[in-house]
Amino acid sequence: MSSYINSETAVIHGGIPIDERTGAVNIPIYQTSTYKQDGLGKMRGYEYSRTGNPTREALESLINDLEGGYAGFAFASGMAALTAVLSLLNSGDRVLISSNVYGGTFRLLDKVFNHFSITYTIADTTDLAVFESQITDDVRAVIIESPANPLMTVTDIRAVAEVSHRHGLLVIVDNTFMTPYLQKPLSLGADIVVHSATKYLGGHSDVVAGLAVVSTKELAEKIAFIQNSTGGVAGPFDSFLLIRGIKTLAVRMDRHVENAEKAAVFLASHKAVKNVYYPGLESSQGYEVNRRQAKNGGAMISFELYENYDIRRFFESLELVSLAESLGGVESLVCHPATMTHASIPADIRKKVGITDGLIRLSVGIESIEDILADIAQAIEKAEVQR
Repeated sequence: MSSYINSETAVIHGGIPIDERTGAVNIPIYQTSTYKQDGLGKMRGYEYSRTGNPTREALESLINDLEGGYAGFAFASGMAALTAVLSLLNSGDRVLISSNVYGGTFRLLDKVFNHFSITYTIADTTDLAVFESQITDDVRAVIIESPANPLMTVTDIRAVAEVSHRHGLLVIVDNTFMTPYLQKPLSLGADIVVHSATKYLGGHSDVVAGLAVVSTKELAEKIAFIQNSTGGVAGPFDSFLLIRGIKTLAVRMDRHVENAEKAAVFLASHKAVKNVYYPGLESSQGYEVNRRQAKNGGAMISFELYENYDIRRFFESLELVSLAESLGGVESLVCHPATMTHASIPADIRKKVGITDGLIRLSVGIESIEDILADIAQAIEKAEVQR
């Protein structure tokens, strides 16, 4: 683990920052599938790139340093990372998941792991008494997103971890929205942190990858075995792109958040906006909890327009902000959770947890905030239904 006090330094110099063989200040792309051995059992540290690769190793060391864990692991996608983590469970185990999580997480449990008799229960992780009442004898793990996708619901990670550990549960936190620059779940009691590194860690919408960081040697040995056995690893070039992206994480996140805070205030005061979901607003659910456990409210906002605004027309009228899947890139993006990121969740469950058909999710980029807000304003204006 790096000894740097400040994250701004750690994102640049953490992990394995220099190639020891050549002194290169950027870790090279070791684009190889295998490695020459000097004799039977005489390897130079690597044997096959599914098992280990120097570029991937540098990325894994870096994310471990940033999250403050025991070991890090890099995968081909965020879902591959979560699949490896859920592979720690056994048939008959049950998982509790926050009431609103990424649709892919729900789909993975609902459509894939259910074939192995691993089940789930949607839990209210914001209410400790209710949450604890949902822990049955077969529950082995809890998956938390805080802020959660897409309603930005805040969970007290430390409190949920304390309750979970009393019952012997594994605490898994998806830290994609906040990144280790804004929030460190392991320091709050989590056992495992996962990321869709495609998002803020990559930061430029040009790589798909996932990361996991574990808190103990025992978990590290198990995940390493699963990673090697199932093979969903990050490739050398994607690992290189992620290291490159992470080096600017601090400066990018500072700008993302600066813009998001202004966008949230703008939306909250707009006559067309019915609801705004952003944990950086004092009026938002979980504001005080988020302020204790995170640096700020992050850069993701969800909002709803009043019924006399046509959201289809709103999306079609945007010029600078793109309607697209994903988030966390330098460019601003919007999506419609009900038909995009959370379409795999049945409509009745979406309705129950509050993911309405009118919900809009905004990933605030690092463009000029004046240009972002001007584009949103003109799109809202064009979306008004004349009566």
